[in-house]
This record gives sequence, C-alpha cells and structure tokens, in this order.
Amino acid sequence: MSTETSEKVLLYRLQVKQDTEAFAALYDLYIKRIYRFVFFKVSGHEEAEDITSEVFLKAWNYISEKKDVKSFSGLLYRIARNAIIDMYRSKSLHANPLLLSELPEGIEIGDTGKWVERVGGILEAKRIVQAIKKLKQEYQEVVTLKYIDELSVAEISEITGKGKIAVRVTLHRAIKKLQKITEE
Repeated sequence: MSTETSEKVLLYRLQVKQDTEAFAALYDLYIKRIYRFVFFKVSGHEEAEDITSEVFLKAWNYISEKKDVKSFSGLLYRIARNAIIDMYRSKSLHANPLLLSELPEGIEIGDTGKWVERVGGILEAKRIVQAIKKLKQEYQEVVTLKYIDELSVAEISEITGKGKIAVRVTLHRAIKKLQKITEE
C-alpha cells in the first residue's frame, strides 16, 4: 500500500472512529518530517521539539472537532507553519545560526578518509543552510518544503495556500537567488 493510500485510510479511521492507533500511525509517519521542517526554521532542538509536539496536539484537536481534512500532511505543515510564525511574533526573535554541533552526530576520527569526507559534507550542508537562511521567508519556505521535505508542488500549494503555478514560479525564483548567493 502506498504512503498516500495508507495516509488516507488512517485519516478516515481517525476522522470517523477517533481511532487513537490511526493517529499514532500517522504520528510515526510524519514526526521526523515535521520536526525537520520546524528545526530548520528555529535552529534549536528544544524549541523544535516543543513546537512539533504542539503541532500534533493541535492536529488531534482539529480532527476531534470533526473538521474535514483532505490531507493530514497538509494540515500538519499548515499548523507547523503557523506555530513558527506565532513563536516569532510572541518572542520577537530571529533564528540563531545553525551550529556545527547541531548537525548530524557520530563523526568518528578513526578512519581519516571517511572523517574528512563527513566533515566536508557537514560544512557544505552548513554553507547551504546559511545560504537558504539569507533568502526571504517565502523563498526559504518553498525550498525547504521541496528539497528538504521532498514534497510535491501540489502539496506545497496546499500548505502555502498558493496556486501550483505560483509555487513553481516562487521555487524557480528562489533557486536562482540561492545560486546567486552561493556564488558570492
């Protein structure tokens, strides 16, 4: 069964029967994606964990109120997006730069070749993340959703509330701007 089909079945069970096991399965399916999406925007583990748990709680409450949901992932990303905006509004904070220590763990110095390769990959990832953070918010969002969360243009359209063509145009402009930033 495809992920999309399984999501629809689980969502049906959740909406019709308030099935907690279906919610748990959907949680397992999306927790890493939503956490990554939030973490990329806030750059702090504790804050990302708090917002991620808030996202799933709000999703549960929204569905419990018998509101119609066509796409669980779309609902989660919309809630996450709004939670991040709310967090920045309430705290009037700017995202802290991503620390090297917050990137993937487990680098072992034993094998020098692999270590150099991993550090090079981490430094390149850090450089790309910093370049993405220089983009305006609208561009950051579409690039993150498309290339980090690997969502389709249709899914991004649903999350952002923009048409598919507008998403494609924004994505194209964001990539051009990102190329310009990385060349500098």
